[in-house]
Formats: sequence, structure tokens, C-alpha cells
Amino acid sequence: MIHKDEAAGKIDQAKGTIKRKIGEATDDPQLVDEGLGDEAAGEVREGVGTAKRKVADAADKVADTIRRN
Repeated sequence: MIHKDEAAGKIDQAKGTIKRKIGEATDDPQLVDEGLGDEAAGEVREGVGTAKRKVADAADKVADTIRRN
């Protein structure tokens, strides 16, 4: 199951892409920069969510193994 930070990161990336493209279309460098920042922050947040999910999955596997023994 996807972690909430993964989903939020993907949303942040999408918002950043939209801002960046609008900034490029309107020749607004500030909006382009904001979009790039949002995209980068979204990638980081998605990565954190992925790491959290993997740790939780591993912990679940260990717990299952312990319960079986």
C-alpha cells in the first residue's frame, strides 16, 4: 500500500510541474522557480514516503516470522 507521504509527494510534483509550465508559457521566471522547487520538494517527500513504507513492510515481515516460530 502506498504511504501517505508518497502520495503527497506525487501531488506536490504535479503542482510544481503545472506551475513551471505556466511560468514558462507566461515568461514568469519566479513561477518557474517556484515550480522547480515544488517538484524537488515533492520528489524528496515521495522518497521519504517510500522509505517509510519499505521499513514498515520489513517490520511486518519480521513480525510475521516471529509469530510463526
